[in-house]
Amino acid sequence: MSTPAVIRWQIVAPDAAGTASFYQKLFGWELSQDNAMGYRELKGGSNGIDGGVWPGPPQQDRAFVQLTISVPDVKAYVAKAEGMGAKVIVPPSMLPDGDEMAVLLDPASMPFIVVKLG
Repeated sequence: MSTPAVIRWQIVAPDAAGTASFYQKLFGWELSQDNAMGYRELKGGSNGIDGGVWPGPPQQDRAFVQLTISVPDVKAYVAKAEGMGAKVIVPPSMLPDGDEMAVLLDPASMPFIVVKLG
């Protein structure tokens, strides 16, 4: 079994288009929305971890960063995290691309994602 690892980052921002454009222009990253969910993907080349930008909920006034951690069993890691004080925001769910994921808040209220790639 492989060790869970950060495989992606994402910024959740009130102005997702503006935020994605800022980072794309600043660093010369490739920006694409060519995916099933309209996610603004940012690719920076071979020496880093790719990420992207999601729009935040209407009441959100500040952006934040989420890490996505690859795990072999989403439900098992959700249960383990809950046992350690985390709260589930989005329960384990299947995505259109075949990945399974869940979104949690750690005990310090920082959101993170666990995913099993399909």
